[in-house]
Amino acid sequence: MEIFLDKRAVRQIRLSAADAIEEGDTESLREDILEAFSEEQVEEIERRLDNADFFEFLSEVLDDWNGDDADELFELLETQLAEIGVDLKYEAREADEEELADDEDVDIDDEDEDDDDDEDLEEEEEEDEP
Repeated sequence: MEIFLDKRAVRQIRLSAADAIEEGDTESLREDILEAFSEEQVEEIERRLDNADFFEFLSEVLDDWNGDDADELFELLETQLAEIGVDLKYEAREADEEELADDEDVDIDDEDEDDDDDEDLEEEEEEDEP
């Protein structure tokens, strides 16, 4: 089974994880993770769990989490869900996407363009000469 979390859900979990890191309280984080999954997804996960309790499953994941990094939390969720046959997919972080967009905006041929400008000036100068 494959589960895909949209940007909104991922953003909410990341914000909640940041709050949990800051405050040391994972209760709200557990609730936000639970809300990121649809009722059907939760039911399917619970069918696959030995104890059939997704809330308890999340408690165990959060107990394993070091509480320092949201990325590690997502990795733990992926790993634990994979063990029961659930492939968790989610969209990349916005910062990662912005970095990719910035990389795409970089023009490798900037120097060539400067050279072209110099050539244009030389041609104009040659035309101006009698």
